[in-house]
Amino acid sequence: MDALEKLRELLPEEQFEKVKAIDNPELHAFLAEWIEWLEPGKVFVCTDSEEDEQYVRWKALYYGEEKMLETPNHTVHYDNYYDQARDKANTKLLVPGGKEIPFLNTKDRDEGLKEIKELMKGVMKGKELFICFFVLGPKNSIFTIPAVQLTDSAYVAHSEFILYRKGYEEFKRLGRNAKFFRFVHSAGELDERKTSKNLDKRRIYIDLVDDTVYSVNTQYGGNTIGLKKLAFRLTIQKAVKEGWLSEHMFLMRVNGPNGRKTYFTGAYPSMCGKTSTAMIPWENIVGDDLTFILPVNGVARGANVEKGVFGIIQGVNPEDDPIIWKVLHSPVEIIFSNVLVKDGKPYWNEMGIEIPDEGENHSGKWWRGKKDKEGNEIPPSHKNARFTVSLEHFPNVDLEALENPCGVEVGGMIFGGRDKDTWPPVREAFDWKHGVITMGASLESETTAATLGKEGVRAFNPMAILDFMSVPLGEYIENYLRFGEKLRKTPKIFAVNYFLRDENGKWLNHKLDKAVWLKWMELRVHGDVDAIETPIGYIPKYEDLARLFKEVLNKEYSREDYEKQFTIRVPELLAKIERIEKIYREKVKEVPEELFQVLEEERRRLLEAREKYGDYISPFAFESD
Repeated sequence: MDALEKLRELLPEEQFEKVKAIDNPELHAFLAEWIEWLEPGKVFVCTDSEEDEQYVRWKALYYGEEKMLETPNHTVHYDNYYDQARDKANTKLLVPGGKEIPFLNTKDRDEGLKEIKELMKGVMKGKELFICFFVLGPKNSIFTIPAVQLTDSAYVAHSEFILYRKGYEEFKRLGRNAKFFRFVHSAGELDERKTSKNLDKRRIYIDLVDDTVYSVNTQYGGNTIGLKKLAFRLTIQKAVKEGWLSEHMFLMRVNGPNGRKTYFTGAYPSMCGKTSTAMIPWENIVGDDLTFILPVNGVARGANVEKGVFGIIQGVNPEDDPIIWKVLHSPVEIIFSNVLVKDGKPYWNEMGIEIPDEGENHSGKWWRGKKDKEGNEIPPSHKNARFTVSLEHFPNVDLEALENPCGVEVGGMIFGGRDKDTWPPVREAFDWKHGVITMGASLESETTAATLGKEGVRAFNPMAILDFMSVPLGEYIENYLRFGEKLRKTPKIFAVNYFLRDENGKWLNHKLDKAVWLKWMELRVHGDVDAIETPIGYIPKYEDLARLFKEVLNKEYSREDYEKQFTIRVPELLAKIERIEKIYREKVKEVPEELFQVLEEERRRLLEAREKYGDYISPFAFESD
């Protein structure tokens, strides 16, 4: 019996007709195999119609995975108390023979598939299976990757409708040519709060051979929303094979003089200013998390993989995040997850207004001082609590760029980390290779008390992508270097650091100074201002920054502040080169030789400068050279 005939037996006629309309035997075989294996009590196939999307929204409420809040279109979802973040330990890349790859969590493919299939056998008995079609990247474009999601969680399906572009018609259009990603998810058995119960059997397996992700016994978005960080592993592999870039980067428009529009991407580890940079009110956002960058006629063009935001809500307040705050308080479609709810209103940690002393949250009924079974005090909302909303509701969104099938030209790429004593606030690489290696591949970020017990430990995180890497790091960097060779015009590469401190631990940057660094980078992309050459790249001239501080923030900017911020700290920079070189020599296989050459050239320049000027060199010393 062929797959289509089997589907005719497994599906009600109306749902079968929806699948039959897509002329893709590979898709039919995949669906027939998994519907039979999962044994759902009911199947619903989602087309791109508003009615089908509405059906999913309604089912999320009907099955109790979401509850209505007071504001129209707002709902709240709770995950199990112990299912609140990406499960790194049980997220594994399935590779033939279980080959070990440094920094990656791998598992033998045959073993992994056997285990996950056993866990999923009949897991949807008595539940409804939603079959959803989406695309990564804008529709009908050079960026488009079709994807099909199977899930028994209406919350997961609902989230994807907000975050991704619908893909049913795209599957129909592509027919047999669709090379698609596959995602199979089950929340597993649910408890009385409708949260995943068997967390000891939580597994997230990424099959790099078949472009398929399996996820079971979990509901948390990072483990279940297939098209997000799970698909990201598949797209990184695809990009390296095909010679383009799939990056953990925002995409934003910086508005230059006389209406000029310049687009930047930016990669920052968590808690390093990625979202706040992309959300500067007088600039425009295209995407806050994932970007595809393709070489098109010798130019790097970028597109947002998604169309929505799955954002961390902790700390969002009216003063620092006026745009997000306004969106969260408007009656647009939003799913809040793992926040405190009292009288139908959501509350979260550090929101800048008074939070009630009791209500309901991710632990159930909550009151101030409540402790979990480990004796830890439970905060009002989880520190990883989220909001899910479409970007179209943001007043600063660049909608034309978001949906442009050709993407936008990338003028600059920014790498930023949390660093108290080494990198200056902003600098520009000498060229593509210098930027990729000394800024991207050398990215480190200090841990914060909020994430790890020990504060200030430098964590190696090249391109802010290490958690999601699916190919050997050496191959990934090689692809980056070769990508630049395909371009007649490479984006300028910049490094930023918003966390520099003086010897007394005092911040040398104000929160909003990043708006000035962005304007300077925009001017440099177009060659509108000169810069000072230092051993580690080009830095701004004082006069240009003083003018920009006045224009952008209406602030005076002193020569003293400039000198402190842009001092070249030779001992710290040399120590960093030692650390990075050691990691690549000892822990990474098959690193491009250029990496060591570029680091060595930087070391030599720093030693020569130290010979001439000493350990700590004023930017004015280089200017007078």
